[in-house]
Amino acid sequence: MTTPAPTASGPLTPASSNQAWLDALAPGGAGRDQAVEALHELLLRAARHEVSRRRASLSHVRGEVLEDIANQAADDALVAVLAKLEGFRGASRFSTWAYKFALLEAGVKLRRRAWQEREVVLDSDSWTRLAPQAQGGPEAGAEQAELLGALSESIGSELTPHQRQVLVALAIDGVPIDVLAERLSTTRGALYKTLHDARKKLRAALTERGFDA
Repeated sequence: MTTPAPTASGPLTPASSNQAWLDALAPGGAGRDQAVEALHELLLRAARHEVSRRRASLSHVRGEVLEDIANQAADDALVAVLAKLEGFRGASRFSTWAYKFALLEAGVKLRRRAWQEREVVLDSDSWTRLAPQAQGGPEAGAEQAELLGALSESIGSELTPHQRQVLVALAIDGVPIDVLAERLSTTRGALYKTLHDARKKLRAALTERGFDA
């Protein structure tokens, strides 16, 4: 078991003050290596927690693989936290702030692992088969069918091929954005921007056709 990093006010723990963490992790500090080790231990616990929480959906993945995912998530979260120390404004406890980095990294890696053997159809035509949900009476069903028909036509006519590819994968086929970013060799931010632009075009097209977008 790792010995908590010593500070002027005692060993570093999740309950240590924000300033204690920041002082201990400051570059050039005498106890920085131990502080980084303590931070990594905190992040590893967070990553393991997230892996355990999602384990039911990954029953086919061996335990040692999941442990490896947790370690990778903790490693990447450590790099991210250290790179963003100057951006920490103290709005929450430092350990809580750092914990979220590990949860995010673990979630990304678990989603990628879950989709590792699943085919991602990047040019899916599922948008051509949009159908209304069976809710409400005949009149409501007809209105919904008309709206979805107009939406399907607009997806085909208003969007660029790339916008259509991203919108369909994320919004219709349910591909996780982390997985799509990896398959397209791009970033989450770039995909969010493409999705935003696609939705803006569709809203304008539907509004022009008289629908409440």
